[in-house]
Amino acid sequence: MHMQLLNNDRVVIYDRTDFGRSNLSLPDGKCRVDSSDLVVKNDCTAHSVEYDVLANKFRPLMVQTDVWCSSGSVVPDGSLVQTGGFSDGERKVRTFYPCNGDCDWVETGDGLKARRWYATNHILPDGKQIVIGGRDQFNYEFYPKTSSPGVYSFPFLSQTNDRGSENNLYPFVFLNSDGNLFVFANNRAVLYDYKTGKVVKTYPAMPGGDPRSYPSTGSAVLLPLKNLDAATIEAEVLVCGGAPRGSFEKVAKRNFVKALDTCGRIKINDPNPQWVMETMPYARVMGDMTLLPNGAVLIINGAGTGTAGWENGRNPVLNPVLYWPNGAAGSRFESLNPSTIPRMYHSTAILLRDGRVLVAGSNPHVGYAFRGVLFPTELRLEAFSPPYLDAQQNNLRPAILSSTASKGKYIGYGQKLVVRFKVTGKIIPNMISVTMVAPAFNTHSYSMNHRLLVLGNIKVTYVGTSTYDVQVTTPRSGNLAPSGHYILYVVHQSIP
Repeated sequence: MHMQLLNNDRVVIYDRTDFGRSNLSLPDGKCRVDSSDLVVKNDCTAHSVEYDVLANKFRPLMVQTDVWCSSGSVVPDGSLVQTGGFSDGERKVRTFYPCNGDCDWVETGDGLKARRWYATNHILPDGKQIVIGGRDQFNYEFYPKTSSPGVYSFPFLSQTNDRGSENNLYPFVFLNSDGNLFVFANNRAVLYDYKTGKVVKTYPAMPGGDPRSYPSTGSAVLLPLKNLDAATIEAEVLVCGGAPRGSFEKVAKRNFVKALDTCGRIKINDPNPQWVMETMPYARVMGDMTLLPNGAVLIINGAGTGTAGWENGRNPVLNPVLYWPNGAAGSRFESLNPSTIPRMYHSTAILLRDGRVLVAGSNPHVGYAFRGVLFPTELRLEAFSPPYLDAQQNNLRPAILSSTASKGKYIGYGQKLVVRFKVTGKIIPNMISVTMVAPAFNTHSYSMNHRLLVLGNIKVTYVGTSTYDVQVTTPRSGNLAPSGHYILYVVHQSIP
């Protein structure tokens, strides 16, 4: 249900604690004793794991309180700080520090002031996270509680709440280049100054008026940020899929309405921003959108009819789609090879360092159900390999040899960065770029804190036998790239 890649190539995965016992025992006789659990009061099984990507192995982790439909982000020191959940977990904060196999979740008491279930987190330039919304929470708060300990009203969330279906949970939130937050809920968005509590800009509603937020779940990304030295940076948000208005109510009567097949794209810093609509190859609800190292967007998982929620989706969409932001209008989508595994409600997808996308989950049931159901609880992990991993392109693929920002080294804002790489084939210098990607916290079709920056002032130099140096400049401020760990890529002819 939730996944996050850490800086040691381990992925923290967790589900919820009140589905009943899992098939994975906790180690060393550990048991979770929880009198408020709805199903099992004494549970010696795991509901979270640490997955070692390189070794393809996992180990059980222990969460004490319920993490169902929660949120989180990686903070500058590399630890995952996860917030909220359900029942006894709704105000809890849990931290997982990257390690070599001997660490586990550390839970603090009620670290949140308000109940946070289906909320959104975003890391801020100062290293704190903002926690926005959640069921019946039209407000936000910060963590840790150092200088801003309160709960702050955010009327936009109540204005976008549809009675009976909500359609504004897990709002899509992106840090803009000016330090304000772009917040999208239901079918509209604002630019919000969280420091003063004021709406800076109100964007037009998305054409068509249909909801894109949970449970009419679409997905969204902040498209790659480039030209980072410009006075005003052209930041664009892409929102895709969702369900027509009224779909959630119709699903209750077992009427599964066709999902939305449209995307809206908007330049959020334009003086007069307008949505530009595009049509996907497939209608899709509960899809996941992931930024790839070459700047393309992968759209994967989801259903062709229905909405999010228990048993609410039908017609799995098995074909992933690539979206090329810089392509010509009308030809930006590329349909890819299908999976054989439906990924319905409670599925996830995240970018791994090697360029693959880890896909997991799918459990649209109240509990674990493996037989006699349309879409069984899915325990298999898959790695999706985008076209750039085709072995036929190996002679064009850069291999990084060294960098002034190698793992374990800190680098500041606005600094020169040199990366040495090797390409066995012939390079085209003006088709070399350097990108940096913030790994996402993914749940419910939304990748929180996910951003990609194309580094500027590029200079490519030949240094000998298929070896080159590329010099670029790092982003100028934390508004563009909040402090933390990023994956660095050299990209050649769209091959990272």
